Amino acid sequence: MLNGPLLKKILFFALPLAASSILQQLFNSADVAVVGRFAGSKSLAAVGGNTPVISLLINLFVGLSVGANVVIGNYIGQGKKEKVKESVHTVMAMAVICGVFLLIIGTVLARPILMAINTPDEVLPLAMLYLRIYFVGMPFVMVYNFGAAVLRSIGDTKRPLYALIVSGIINICLNLVLVIVFKLDVAGVAIATVIADCVSASLVTYFLMTGDEMVRFNPKKMSLKKEQVIKIIKIGAPAGLQGVVFSVSNVCIQSAINGFGTKAIAGSSAALNYEYFTYYVINAFNQTTVTFTSQNYGAKKLERCKKAFRLCLVWGMAITGIMSLIFVLFKEFFAGVYTADSQAIDYAVIRMVHVLLLELLTGTYEISGGAMRGMGYSLVPALLTVVGCCGFRVAWLYTVFKICPTFSMLMNVYPATWVITGALVMGAYLIIRKRVSDK
Repeated sequence: MLNGPLLKKILFFALPLAASSILQQLFNSADVAVVGRFAGSKSLAAVGGNTPVISLLINLFVGLSVGANVVIGNYIGQGKKEKVKESVHTVMAMAVICGVFLLIIGTVLARPILMAINTPDEVLPLAMLYLRIYFVGMPFVMVYNFGAAVLRSIGDTKRPLYALIVSGIINICLNLVLVIVFKLDVAGVAIATVIADCVSASLVTYFLMTGDEMVRFNPKKMSLKKEQVIKIIKIGAPAGLQGVVFSVSNVCIQSAINGFGTKAIAGSSAALNYEYFTYYVINAFNQTTVTFTSQNYGAKKLERCKKAFRLCLVWGMAITGIMSLIFVLFKEFFAGVYTADSQAIDYAVIRMVHVLLLELLTGTYEISGGAMRGMGYSLVPALLTVVGCCGFRVAWLYTVFKICPTFSMLMNVYPATWVITGALVMGAYLIIRKRVSDK
């Protein structure tokens, strides 16, 4: 990452990372597709409507993995091998603690949160069952995400992908068996996901225990080093809090979607899968920006940081735009993958046209924010994203949507907030970059 041409290295880093994230999302997508096709719209709504709730509860801790990536990357750039090793064992200890905490919180808060967002009574029991089983797998989810962050810090995005390929195949096979053969409905897809999470976490742990000496993991050496914990939290907590507040705004939007009924929830859940697929490309280039910037910033190679940012922004938005266009051009077909209900498909098509077509705009604030985090400025992009996206979304619900309470107008909130947030974060990045360069 510190020497030689950048484009090839960036693509080799980002594309496997994007594939990993998309494959991870396919766990949930497989859940949605199987229950939507073989259990009906009510089960589809129960599984798909839980997505904002799950994000709300886990985003803070997933954000901490960003801090882990930056801290380890900086130490690698500075050549501090002992600090790298200390950080790896601190990161994995934090993963286990965060996972157990989420298991407890998710189980306790499942019903209150689902009731707070106006989950229809006919969907509530199934949604609660799915959520409580799903959160049993949280320790495995955290170990995978934190472990993958460690591997990314040394430029390895392929082995996390291999782990997800194996666990993804297991997940899909178990979905089909547990739902179609054993008729377990939403419980079946939740159980399949937990088992798949266990497999991916086990594989990533094995890779860390047998891989590169610099980041080799020994479970007996797990500990919380105060210096590393503080640095990881300092960088990761703002990113995590941004994700939490983001999720709060999405939970508010989900509450509004719930008001249109079960068909709307099912259709929105189907369309949302394609938004995740395209967004994960942007997110992969965001994490690539973080990793390349953190190492080169640690090595004081500022021009290389600027070039990495430009390449990630252009390629991330271009690939996302192409994928989004394909999904929208064949929107009825893609919506039909998840449900055969014509009314649900109609809602899915509305969401795809209004939201998915402009998904590439998320790159303006995600990748700019990633560049700032790589330089150690994590709070600024978090605050601007909270104001630009989250604050404006809530305001939209109580003003524009209240005046024109249609499903289409509700969906328009997404591209509107992307434009505002992109301008804010991009401007902040240019100011901070100039300030850093002038030092």
